[in-house]
Amino acid sequence: MAAGPSGSAAASAGEARRDCFLGVERSLGGKRWEERLGGGRLGLALAQQLGLPEVVGRVLAARGVGTEEAERFLAPTLRDYLPDPSAFQDMDRAAARLALAIRNGEKVAVFGDYDVDGATSSALLHRFFAALGVPLEIYIPDRLAEGYGPNGPALKRLAEAGVDLVITVDCGISAFEVLETAAGAGLDIVVVDHHAAEPRLPAVAAVVNPNRLDDTSGHGQLAAVGVAFMLVVALNRTLRTQGWYAQTGRPEPDLRQWLDLVALGTVCDVVPLTGVNRALVAQGLKVMGRRGNAGLAALCDVARINEAPGTYHAGYLLGPRVNAGGRVGAAPLGARLLCCDEPGPAAVMAAELDGYNSERREIEARVLDQAILQVEEAGPGEGLVVAAAEGWHAGVIGIVASRLKERYNRPALVIALDGPVGKGSGRSVPGVDLGGAVIAARQAGLLVNGGGHPMAAGLTVARDSLADLAAFLGERLAQRLTEIAYRPALGIDGALQPKGATLELLAALERCAPFGVGNVQPRFALPSVKVAQASVVGENHVRCYLSGAGGGRLKAIAFRAMDGALGPALLQTAGLPLHVAGRLQIDRWGGVETVQFVIEDAAPLTH
Repeated sequence: MAAGPSGSAAASAGEARRDCFLGVERSLGGKRWEERLGGGRLGLALAQQLGLPEVVGRVLAARGVGTEEAERFLAPTLRDYLPDPSAFQDMDRAAARLALAIRNGEKVAVFGDYDVDGATSSALLHRFFAALGVPLEIYIPDRLAEGYGPNGPALKRLAEAGVDLVITVDCGISAFEVLETAAGAGLDIVVVDHHAAEPRLPAVAAVVNPNRLDDTSGHGQLAAVGVAFMLVVALNRTLRTQGWYAQTGRPEPDLRQWLDLVALGTVCDVVPLTGVNRALVAQGLKVMGRRGNAGLAALCDVARINEAPGTYHAGYLLGPRVNAGGRVGAAPLGARLLCCDEPGPAAVMAAELDGYNSERREIEARVLDQAILQVEEAGPGEGLVVAAAEGWHAGVIGIVASRLKERYNRPALVIALDGPVGKGSGRSVPGVDLGGAVIAARQAGLLVNGGGHPMAAGLTVARDSLADLAAFLGERLAQRLTEIAYRPALGIDGALQPKGATLELLAALERCAPFGVGNVQPRFALPSVKVAQASVVGENHVRCYLSGAGGGRLKAIAFRAMDGALGPALLQTAGLPLHVAGRLQIDRWGGVETVQFVIEDAAPLTH
């Protein structure tokens, strides 16, 4: 007879279950449910101070909000959060060089990345220069033909066109040779970036990056568009101080009118919505709602956004369409749309981007299916999931990497091979710095190029170095996962009964917005609910109703649920209750507002 678990082992297992929320040690999504640490006393104190439900106070406490900063957190303003631009290393030097170019009539160009952060950064600078009556050329490289970051041929063409000064945005921090060659050929360069930096910096006129090692501003969470906005603030101040506005008779522009661009780029680059980012996004979404940017307004129309935009609309409806040009279509189209002031042409460009986005989704689905099949056949590595193949579209590999990360709960790298080289994109899990690992691989001679930040990275690798790269990154990341004792977890803010999911509760929770990384949308567990009328909608979503023992019936949907175990479980409960976890949102179907529960995970009851 096989021996059962020892008393101490059984006790340890029981203790582990008790530490889990509702005893869920491993959900259908492979995650341990953990209560977010929102101290009961502090949560109650915050609720009483602010006149909010106690659950909202606990949500604030779980996000590190104290009683002294609570009111500022709930109403973030630029006055409270915007730093002095001079706090950033090289900012004053960059502003002075740009002011000189404006006074002397030099020809200036911006070289932007092809993603949303690069497009919004480029459009922001273009709109500021246009307000000054100064032309600014935008150059966005083709993802497939030119790859990421500044390249020699493009900079040479700009110089031949008479450009004197180039501002790189969302790129350039590690383009040492290319930028130094361009500078040696007579181009002045100002780098505006936020990616992880090395001790060595490009030898150019100025390098503004809150993540350079000698920067003490403390604002490394900024997206590139946030850094670009700080540059605009600094340049505007320099021009005012130098008397440029008085001398030219030009009115000083209100910089707040472009915060919609800052909000869009910040949300889409998935940087923490804390500190100054929180204020930039909160105020930027208000500007976006006024539809003053013809390009963004046209994009809202094709995305069928007919309500006040939030982070969901920016991140999941607008951002992918801006990105689509750089992924599968015309790389500069997103930036051009965001610079457009004419509704007619804006509508045409928005429709074109919408078409590219549909094409992108089809390509993504094919690559994802092939990548999953490859990983399942080979087995996911301990530290890194790797998938690589010839013919994959480089424009979708970042999205596919994100899907693999979610599926296997570990860092993922997807590489599109093209002859002797491959272009890769990776996504990481909390606590594991993928960008740093990629930089280390480049320094070890395993990459042609590469860089990034903790949660995402891009690279170019020689085909014959791919196995060595996978081994290097896998070993390094596995060690880090072990060091932090990484366990896939789902943070839960509390338990909720279906009848408690009211519009009033949702309105109170929305006061904690904007939500994103660093201030995640509140997630609740619905204990022991029964699933009724479950059906597949669309290609792989599941719609159903949830009911609890205490009464109440709540409409729910689980997106992409048929891709894993969640969808079949919801469809085949056999009348047995489940613990369900997810978030609340407003459903405006038919013009009537109701509460809908977005199911993110579920688990059978433990006994």
